[in-house]
Amino acid sequence: MSVSPGQSIVIIVDPYSTGCMIGQEIAKRGYKLLKLWTKNFSDDMKTHIPISCRDVAYYAEVQEQNGWTLEDTDSAIRQAAGPQLTIIGCIAGGEAGIDMADALSEKLGVVTNGTAIPNRRDKKVQQELIKAKGLRSIRQSGGDKFEQVEEFLKSEHYPVVLKPVDSAGSDGVKLCQDFNEAKEHFHRLLKVEAVNGGMNKEVLCQEFLKGKEYVVDQVSRDGVHKTTNVWVYDKRPTNGSAFVYFGLVPVDPTTDIAKMLVEYARGALDALAIRNGPSHGEIIVTQDGPCLVEMNCRAHGADGCWVPLARALTGGYSQIDASVDALFDTERFDALPDLPPSLQASGLMVYLISFSEGIIKSTPGYEVISKLPSFIWLQPSATIGSHVDFTVDLNSSPGTCVLVNKDPDVLKKDLDLIRYLEEINAMFGYETRKTHMRAPSFAEKKPFLRRAASEGAPSRFMSNRMDLRGPLMKRMTTVDASKECVVVVDPYSTGCVLVKEIQSRSYKVIALWTKGFSEEMKTHVPLKCGEMIYHAHVDEQDTLADTMKAVYKTAGVFRVVACIAGGEAGVDLADSLSERLEVRTNGTDIPNRRDKKIQQELIKAEGLRSVRQAGGAKFSDVEEFLKTEQYPVVLKPVDSAGSDGVKLCHDFDEAKEHFHHLLEVEAVNGGMNTEVLCQEFLKGKEYVIDHVSRDGIHKTMQVWVYDKRPANGSAFVYFGMVPVPTDSPEARMLIPYIRTVLDSLGMRNGPSHGEAIITANGPCLVEMNCRAHGGDGNWSVIAKAINGGYSQIDASIDSYLNKQQFAILPDMPPAPKASGQEVMLVSYSRGTVKSCPGFEVIKQMESFVYLESGVKEGTFVEHTTDLVTSVGSAIVMHHDATVLKKDVARIREMEKNNELFEYKVTGSMFKAASKVNLGGIIEGVEGMGV
Repeated sequence: MSVSPGQSIVIIVDPYSTGCMIGQEIAKRGYKLLKLWTKNFSDDMKTHIPISCRDVAYYAEVQEQNGWTLEDTDSAIRQAAGPQLTIIGCIAGGEAGIDMADALSEKLGVVTNGTAIPNRRDKKVQQELIKAKGLRSIRQSGGDKFEQVEEFLKSEHYPVVLKPVDSAGSDGVKLCQDFNEAKEHFHRLLKVEAVNGGMNKEVLCQEFLKGKEYVVDQVSRDGVHKTTNVWVYDKRPTNGSAFVYFGLVPVDPTTDIAKMLVEYARGALDALAIRNGPSHGEIIVTQDGPCLVEMNCRAHGADGCWVPLARALTGGYSQIDASVDALFDTERFDALPDLPPSLQASGLMVYLISFSEGIIKSTPGYEVISKLPSFIWLQPSATIGSHVDFTVDLNSSPGTCVLVNKDPDVLKKDLDLIRYLEEINAMFGYETRKTHMRAPSFAEKKPFLRRAASEGAPSRFMSNRMDLRGPLMKRMTTVDASKECVVVVDPYSTGCVLVKEIQSRSYKVIALWTKGFSEEMKTHVPLKCGEMIYHAHVDEQDTLADTMKAVYKTAGVFRVVACIAGGEAGVDLADSLSERLEVRTNGTDIPNRRDKKIQQELIKAEGLRSVRQAGGAKFSDVEEFLKTEQYPVVLKPVDSAGSDGVKLCHDFDEAKEHFHHLLEVEAVNGGMNTEVLCQEFLKGKEYVIDHVSRDGIHKTMQVWVYDKRPANGSAFVYFGMVPVPTDSPEARMLIPYIRTVLDSLGMRNGPSHGEAIITANGPCLVEMNCRAHGGDGNWSVIAKAINGGYSQIDASIDSYLNKQQFAILPDMPPAPKASGQEVMLVSYSRGTVKSCPGFEVIKQMESFVYLESGVKEGTFVEHTTDLVTSVGSAIVMHHDATVLKKDVARIREMEKNNELFEYKVTGSMFKAASKVNLGGIIEGVEGMGV
């Protein structure tokens, strides 16, 4: 050149994102830079500068003003540059600067694409021009009035895409599912500001292209086009979103698919008269060939994070330096190959995926990634203190990284490790969540059913199969059963199932409700029980004597032959009233045996492994324990129902806060908590051991183990409850331990439900529930099939009312007659449900017995992180264990692939990975990208 670089200046119009990297490359070659901001370009976008470019110095800065003509802009530019500098180039630094760069470069007489096509970045114009050249184009219609597109929107197959004709990247681009949605978005686009500033003037409506999406990056000089890279997006369904970007993967330029794309893209460049500078074409390969999505008349965006990868793939150059070559160094441009050589390395750009949510406390995954053999570069968008959500689009991706390696096997290994870290939620450490631990045996085990109560009854499906129900054991009644009655205290959940069993034997049942028992809990009736009809209802009186009188008065001519607890809250009154009525009882020698603190003290006195603990009504009673015990610790009310108020606390302050909280809130069954128990946190598998006792003889009904796994960022999600054979090593340890616990607690009669964890030094009681196994009794179907015809439900009534039948029950269940389990359904997605196709698949399975869920059309489903967000429960059983295993695996596969539900789609804003602004505007897709 006749003018040295030091005496030359280059204008960059709207330099942001990758445009800053082009400016940086120009500056490295000695040229001075002048930044020109177009009018209406937003101040926020002006700060969109890659970290690596923040030290780039500009000689001058000009802001285009309202009312300026091109001559005014030209004059301001020349004045800012001064007479000592020669303007040798004018390029677009981003999408919004293209029109100005084309017009100004033409006026300045430097390398230009000119203005023969006034607005070549107009998507509508692009499609019309390539169509005129005989290239496959998108069916479309556009305008600034709805009447101009109405006919197209009435005749085109849905979904359709709506976008501003001159948007930046995916600004305002939306997938509309029907005519009304398209009409609404059309009018919205004409009322809102574009992401780069300024109002949208026209709206383009286009067919929705189906196929893989590719990117062809090129650089041109005087109509000679040279390809720098070809890419394909790795898009997959994840977290309920139909399309999540997992990566940008290079395509070998020597392959047939790349050659087809390059030829098509170059034809599009010629049609658009793009003769100089970088371009970034997005193309979908449809069934009838490549079709342009849009041609971006500037460099590949995304802050240029792909540049290190591109240079490794091509052997040393990228679109950034090739763009500068095309404008200012024709010799170097001419030396560039027409196409890059076959890939010189293996690599890709990885979009990080989050399968959890929370506030980041640490980033161990970043440290692991930075030490991988293939690691080149990492750009996190989530750091310590950030809130991370489930990744459903680029806006919720926690970052990107570049991997490159000569050895493709090493690259695959490193990529697999990143995906594994994401899957097990090891990318981040989160701040402690103040969440409660809830065990499925809790009376309110099915919160997903209660959640939908306001929307109508939950769905329940029962198989008509008879083969897995086992032989029925005929239960005899006494001669006078029709003249006798049984008192059930607080019958709810499984207590209602007990009532139905009692009534099936011709006894009348009186429902006795304890003081403070909530009205809501009285409605907790399992669906299988239908309407509950009692002989009478009685409320607990001020004294035990008065309560007994009320019961006798209500019973009238019927003789009271038993008094049974129908739920956790009824245990104390059932014990004291049964003792006073002189019917079968556990008595009151231990005044409050369901007190968790007392339970641990009693078993400790018997020499059994017990939980380290402290409890009391005042914080000073537990303060020393909380200061010395290793965290986390468990806090719970001493007489809670199941997991009511139980919380895992991770430090002293959290424990103190929860202690005071428990004494201020009402228990789930009603009444105030009076004392709080603080206990060590037991580590190990959690088991359930169900017994029925009569006169101190304990008979094991079933042993279960909870299937708990990490999912959706939660450390423990209940996936199911699985029977454990009574001849297994675990059962042989647990059963004698639990029977000794029952003896220690004076539990001589009726059902019990023990929860224990096998620790490193043996079984340890979590708590003994002095009533039947909860969970609405849905497990009883499995128990009967496995045991050959009986369960804790009927055996409990035998223990009170049928001595002979209880006597012939086995000491523990025989070898399993079938294979079965309860499967708790897990959601890996979120959205408003349109239909439940997965439920239909489950109902057709060979092992299907029972399905219950509160999810139906219109229900909003969240990611499952606890029982509250569980989406249902299925009972599956079969004589052939391989059939059961296959069906459970299919259920888990449907969960992972988000096939349980079809979600309503209310429209989605596209956001392609290559776009300038990775944030941008994202509108909701329930179940598909929000």
